[in-house]
Amino acid sequence: MSAYKSFALVGGGKIGLPVATGLAAKNGSVILLSRSATKTPPSGVQLVQVDTSNAAAVTAVLKEHKVDVVISTIDVGTGEWDVVQKPVVDAAKAAAVKLYVPSEFGCPTDGHTEGMLGGKAKFAGYVKSLGVPYLRIHNGVLTEFLPFFKSPNGKIRVIGKGDTPISFTSIPDIAGFLVHILTTLAPSELENHILRIEGDRATLNEIALKFKTTVDHIDSVEGKWGEFFTYMLKSFEAGGGSTGWDEVNQREGSEGSASGNVLWPGHNWSTIEEVHKL
Repeated sequence: MSAYKSFALVGGGKIGLPVATGLAAKNGSVILLSRSATKTPPSGVQLVQVDTSNAAAVTAVLKEHKVDVVISTIDVGTGEWDVVQKPVVDAAKAAAVKLYVPSEFGCPTDGHTEGMLGGKAKFAGYVKSLGVPYLRIHNGVLTEFLPFFKSPNGKIRVIGKGDTPISFTSIPDIAGFLVHILTTLAPSELENHILRIEGDRATLNEIALKFKTTVDHIDSVEGKWGEFFTYMLKSFEAGGGSTGWDEVNQREGSEGSASGNVLWPGHNWSTIEEVHKL
């Protein structure tokens, strides 16, 4: 049985809000930290206005509400993940929270030194250096985001052959999994663990078939998010899209891509077809 009773969410976005809603439904004490006082929190969730870049201010809030777990779902795009999240984890350390969940929620990051994944890996190293108990979730690509990998002509962008398996997990499954384990598992099963989950698994070539289209073999992606998508597509081709990927040794690791799924027994994970009604 979980010993965690009070939770603080930082980042009320696509993952943060359903996590907050789910925790509140389990009768947990949930606060949503926000710089804006106009944001409307989910039912059962208390909005607390605080400057999340001010570690001292966040520390005071965490202590006042006797928070056990801090969950960051901050989305900083391709920016400096370590810089943006640093004040929050510093506050978690000062407030002696029992568990910190960094904003990973994507492909495995350990061993990466550049780009978004490198930024997340750098921040994970900082959390470890503080000695704050952490829980990291690797879920691969958000299934809902698959259309973003299409070219303007409707084809699936591919850099390379497109035959390397990628992990996909839907937002409701990610949020539900996190709520489930935080409210049912003992701290010893979560502290300083990396959990790898997977709702579905497919190559980009297979994705094209599912969407009844073809692939568009390219060298790079142009436009506003071109650098980011180029970086991710190259990582997918190398194997990094699988939640079981070991970047250091350049192979699938000893833990399977869906090794964490067993912690939510009886759950039916959503497929790509179900999410996109294919």
